[in-house]
Amino acid sequence: MTLISLLVLGLVLSLDNARLAIALGAFRLSWRRALRIAVVFGLWDGFSPLVGLLIGRYFGEEIGEVADFVGPIVLLVFGLYLVIRSLQTEAPEEMDERWVLFGIPLSLSLDNLLAGTGLGMLGFPPVFTAAIFGAMTALTTFAGLQLGGVVARFVPIRADLLSGLGLSIMAVVLALGY
Repeated sequence: MTLISLLVLGLVLSLDNARLAIALGAFRLSWRRALRIAVVFGLWDGFSPLVGLLIGRYFGEEIGEVADFVGPIVLLVFGLYLVIRSLQTEAPEEMDERWVLFGIPLSLSLDNLLAGTGLGMLGFPPVFTAAIFGAMTALTTFAGLQLGGVVARFVPIRADLLSGLGLSIMAVVLALGY
């Protein structure tokens, strides 16, 4: 597989993060905060295939089916939490950054763990592959956050409600395999 192939695979694996970032962008984050979130997402998506590449075939076979369900469930729970909270409280000034920086990227990086496991079995260099995947995720996440911020300016709805609905829809889309 060439560098181009790794870039394409990294882009494909980062699209779930980009779609999610559009929903999170409804909070109209500053460039600095958006960049921080994108870098953290990229680190998660870089670390995950690195672990997969190093562990190899056994772990991938054991977690395979679980990974397809855990990610969407975590997103759905967080999305529904945002929706319910938005209906019961005043509009928040800030989003819950702990979930955004740790819970969500962890659940989304499970597919990269499996991809890394497969690539590890094919003999790909672990650190280089992980760096490509992480960089692609950081770029697509940042673009998604910016796009979400633009969309939120034209949609007259609370950011937490819009993000909650977006995350819930994203969870269902991921669970259905799209």
